[in-house]
Amino acid sequence: MIISADRRAEWNALVAACPHGDVLQCWEWGELKSRTGWLPLRLAVEREGRLAACCSLLKRPLPGGRCLLYAPRGPIVDWADAGLWAELAEEMRQAAQAARAIVIKLDPAVPAENRWVAQALSAEGFAPAANAEAVGGTQPRHVMKLDLTPSEAELLAAFDPKWRYNLRLAERKGVVVSDDCRREDLEVFYELLQITAQRDGFTVRAISYFYDLWDLLVQNGLARMFLARVGREVIAGTLLFSLPPQAWYVYGASHNEHRNLMPNHALQWAMMRWARAQGCTVYDFRGVAPEREGQAVGKLAGLNRFKRGFGAEYVEYLGDYDLVCDRLAYWAFQKALPWARNRGRRKRAQEEL
Repeated sequence: MIISADRRAEWNALVAACPHGDVLQCWEWGELKSRTGWLPLRLAVEREGRLAACCSLLKRPLPGGRCLLYAPRGPIVDWADAGLWAELAEEMRQAAQAARAIVIKLDPAVPAENRWVAQALSAEGFAPAANAEAVGGTQPRHVMKLDLTPSEAELLAAFDPKWRYNLRLAERKGVVVSDDCRREDLEVFYELLQITAQRDGFTVRAISYFYDLWDLLVQNGLARMFLARVGREVIAGTLLFSLPPQAWYVYGASHNEHRNLMPNHALQWAMMRWARAQGCTVYDFRGVAPEREGQAVGKLAGLNRFKRGFGAEYVEYLGDYDLVCDRLAYWAFQKALPWARNRGRRKRAQEEL
């Protein structure tokens, strides 16, 4: 069944209560994505008049009246209840048929060792995506997570000694972290984000996206911005998503100068402490490099070292799963997308010159 907005609070409560729930399945995330070309479809299954399972599917229109459906970090379901998952999967198939979708993509936050969940997905026709990038799979499969249940003293004791030294250094050098930010502070955060993007070689969305994020997530208690200052100068900032009992470090930005004052370490500790105060027991650092035989592999390996220094543990998820609804159209889309992306990159490069 399709759920209406008057059940927003019940929907979000179900997402929060799920062990693999995520802000990206919250009602407000669908509203945010609706401002970037996606249309949210909220599907659910009831038990005794209450929501028992749900899935926020984001619909992306394609040429020819077709579309793709993507459930970021979805669905929200008790995987041990085969009947419940079967009902929700059928709701999704019916929605795909009505929307003329070529594929339904899922990327649940389920650890890879839970192979029985992979079997449950397979039982309903979902298979590992042959090419996760083909339909825009953007959620990291490899993450770092920290258990926040120990006391602050115990958390600090578990940090790498160098990380504790860096925290003390930041304090001695006058780095102060605040979380009482205002909407107008997004401008300075965005400036730092652009500096970081240029330094590290990635692209960022327009600032309007972050204003929308503020209005829909920060204002509704699902996100928080933190800024690190030395004196009156802002030198670094972060955005944290929060849906107790979980919190997610999503965006980080810093100036090219003053990085030697270790503001990023101070920001991480401030976010952890804030998350604990909100009742969070899990702090998710999000994306890192894949690890093989205990060693990080690839250009993101430095992220693993940084995040592990706080005592975080590596987690690998099952990855993207697809239910292909139209094999010919899906094949054609996979072939066309790399060309379209390369064309978009060339256009952006020309605009930058």
